[in-house]
Amino acid sequence: MPSMLKSLKLLADPTRIRILMLLDCEALSVAELQEILGMGQSRISTQLSQLKTEGLVEDARSGKNNIYSCAAAPDLMDVARLAAKEIREVESDASALRHLLRKRKDHARAYFDELAGRFGKDYVPGRSWKALAEALLRTMTYQVVADLGAGEGTLSQLLAQRAEKVIAVDLSPKMVEFGRSLAQKHNLPNLEYRLGDIEEPPIEPNSVDLAFLSQALHHAEHPQKAIDAAHRLLKPGGRLVVLDLVQHNFEEARELYADRWLGFSESDLASMLEHSGFTHIETVVADRESEAPRFQTLLGVACK
Repeated sequence: MPSMLKSLKLLADPTRIRILMLLDCEALSVAELQEILGMGQSRISTQLSQLKTEGLVEDARSGKNNIYSCAAAPDLMDVARLAAKEIREVESDASALRHLLRKRKDHARAYFDELAGRFGKDYVPGRSWKALAEALLRTMTYQVVADLGAGEGTLSQLLAQRAEKVIAVDLSPKMVEFGRSLAQKHNLPNLEYRLGDIEEPPIEPNSVDLAFLSQALHHAEHPQKAIDAAHRLLKPGGRLVVLDLVQHNFEEARELYADRWLGFSESDLASMLEHSGFTHIETVVADRESEAPRFQTLLGVACK
């Protein structure tokens, strides 16, 4: 019979309580716990081993993975839930778990991940991601689009060929000046550049149909504020598209590219979108670079 004293001692650790709260909701693998908690495999495995020794969790083999679930007695879980109220990360853990469960249901994701892994490995004349992206942009029509953190405006110019109006926002006066000159040069009167911060973009609330944060979020001082701002300026039913880097350890990016954040995990991005009030949230790792530092591109799409 498990020792109550030992069990209570285990519950004194916030990480073990976070794990128990998750496993009480859903059986998870170590890899899934890693994704939710943002911790290393060895740390999570150590905590699970201690919990299993005292009978608070149990595991079952599923293919190559062990799937863990909560086995703690109900009275002990009552104590754990009381303690969990003092751990601020528990709320974001729950959000990350909801996102992970949505991903599980997306059966098509595995097929498209495999397809993306093959794309570009074999040479096919005239086929490239750039060509496909331009083709898709040119076949889709929008009314008002916001490109937040637009830089020199490559994406804005593509969007302006189909949208009624594109508002490109950037913090750099030189970028805005350069973008305006390009819009004039390419005869794009519907492309308007505005100087401003993506955390407080100079755009009226509820006025935009589609907003982009393309490789801009990791430059924001407060990424959550930038996503909150995007939510405010979108019309009901409007969509936000986020393209950014997957979380990485290339510290040199801070100096080389003035990056404030070293990317984001899928669960981090999904949690921020959910916190802002977005729904129908989808995320996927859309690209993986083959050369060092092997950056990966994170794509997130959500609706207001």
